[in-house]
Amino acid sequence: MKDYRDRLIIALDVDGVEQARQIIQALGDNISFYKIGYQLALAGGLDLARELKSDGKSVFLDMKMLDIDNTIEKGVASATALGVDMLTIHAYPKAMKAAVEGASGSDICLLAVTVLTSMDDSDLQDAGYGQDAASLVARRAQQARDAGMGGIVCSAREASEVRKTVGPDMAVVTPGIRPAGADIGDQKRIVTPGVAIEAGASHLVVGRPVTAVEDPVSAAQSIGAEIEAALGDSA
Repeated sequence: MKDYRDRLIIALDVDGVEQARQIIQALGDNISFYKIGYQLALAGGLDLARELKSDGKSVFLDMKMLDIDNTIEKGVASATALGVDMLTIHAYPKAMKAAVEGASGSDICLLAVTVLTSMDDSDLQDAGYGQDAASLVARRAQQARDAGMGGIVCSAREASEVRKTVGPDMAVVTPGIRPAGADIGDQKRIVTPGVAIEAGASHLVVGRPVTAVEDPVSAAQSIGAEIEAALGDSA
């Protein structure tokens, strides 16, 4: 996957479908992979996911599922019927096991969410965890691998260790990507695109540095160039 369009996922974290369509139209053939999360999914985004798939795009449905086993299994089965390419599940062992059952027979890539990139060690302590971010990510990556998940969502700061744990075939999807000089917003454990690729990330999720700037095409192409340069260096 040396073409950045196979690696760069644009987060459509906007309030409505029309706003998302404007971004998609502006980016055109420069982007082939989009993420739809709660904000857009609850405002008509599931229908947009179907549209994107019919247009030949790839869709990452970022629902971060966590519930009782039966609900997880049935919810994942519904997502596979929708035809999306990636779906997130919180990396709790029972939830991941149920998700794998729900995805049986499909090609969907189930992603285990380890620790949100908006959280740091202090946030985890406040939430009652007894481990720092790096340790918790490592533990959850191992559990996701053992559960048969398709990939991991983590900060690129942990991507190198995660890659060692999960091997070469699982996806390592890294949000919290910020080009040099970009506003970090509400993210904490951020990394630049090239560093993320060099650390072992397979896919980068980028939102506001592309969707909230005057020239989204140039922003996407600049990130893409950095991705492809890093891929070339690692070849």
